[in-house]
Formats: sequence, C-alpha cells, structure tokens
Amino acid sequence: MLHAPAPRVKICCVGSVGEAWAAIRAGASAIGLVSEMPSGPGVISEGLIAEIAAAVPPAVTTFLLTCKQDAGSIIAQQRRCRANALQLCDRVGEGVYARLRDALPGVSLIQVVHVTGRESVAEAVAASRHVDAVLLDSGNPSLPVKELGGTGRAHDWALSAEIREAVPVPVFLAGGLRPENVGEAVERVRPFGIDVCSGVRTGGRLDEEKLAALFDRLKA
Repeated sequence: MLHAPAPRVKICCVGSVGEAWAAIRAGASAIGLVSEMPSGPGVISEGLIAEIAAAVPPAVTTFLLTCKQDAGSIIAQQRRCRANALQLCDRVGEGVYARLRDALPGVSLIQVVHVTGRESVAEAVAASRHVDAVLLDSGNPSLPVKELGGTGRAHDWALSAEIREAVPVPVFLAGGLRPENVGEAVERVRPFGIDVCSGVRTGGRLDEEKLAALFDRLKA
C-alpha cells in the first residue's frame, strides 16, 4: 500500500537565530518570520528578520509574513528583509502579483486564504492563478482589527480538502495545528505542507519537546 509523503513543515513565528536552528534541526524545511501585523503573536523587527534570514542554510525557505497590500511597500520590505518567500497575509489588489513577479524574480509568492466559509474556495482558486502556493489559515481579515494569522484556531478541514483538490498549486495548512491533532489534519486534508506556530510553543517560546512530538506524529 502506497502512502502519501509526509508534508513539508514550516515553523512560524520564529523569533531568533537560535529558534530557527532548533526548528531546522527538528526537521523543518521552512521558517516563518512575522513582520508588523494588526494583531497576533510572533512579530519581530525587520532588522531581526534580515538577521535570521541570512543565518539559515539556502535550502531552508524563509517566509516573510507581511500584512502590506500595495506592491511598492511589499517590494521595499522584501528588499530590506531578504527572505526568499513572501507570505501575503491579507488580500491584495489587481496587478500586485504581476508587479511583485517583475520586481522580485526568484522570490516565491504564497497567498494566505482565511477559511471562513464556502466563499474561501473561490478566493483560493482565483489567487492560485498568480502565486506559487496557497496557505489556508483561520484568521478573519473582515474584522475591525484584522486577524491575519496566529489565532490558534482550527478551521473547517473539509473546506481545506476541497480547496486542495481545486487548486493547481501546493497548499499549506495552518490554524490550530499541534502534535495532538496534526495526524488527523494531514489525513483529512493531504496538504503539501503544514504551518505551525502556537502548537509548538510554551509561554511564547519554541518548545523543543513539542517540536519533537510534532515530527514524531508526522513520521507515524
């Protein structure tokens, strides 16, 4: 019987070079570096993002999480931070993807879609035409203070599975994942990758025991 390969693992909300290396040693193939956000955990300065991005091996993907929506601001931020992937945590306007492609060749574009209902399927399909991957999370950009990630909540994995089947690009699954539920999440959604923040932290700090437990569950 053939088994699907284990998903790639992105550890998000990395706050130091030491945390980055702990995640990499555990088996992470990507790390998430959170710039200024309207809410949520893990925000660090752009200077620290650049320091961490420069300190990890080239094979490790460094995601710059940005809430900016206009191309000029996003391009300038990436050039300051030097991450090799852009995680667009909010919706962007027409023409932004094309401008990013032109200005930042070689930088991967990942669009976050916050799975709030059936409308998220169409949103993910539309975004997938322009980006390298879609990341499904549990925020809500329509609130007065936008939630753009880091909520610790799971969303409807049935919708996530539907999106994964409908889009032609890799799908990362985020939102409330932790060692106790990651096996079920992967079984139900079959994502290309998973994205974990609060589920491997204790008191806001990366917990190497929880990190090891997460990878143990994925191997099982």
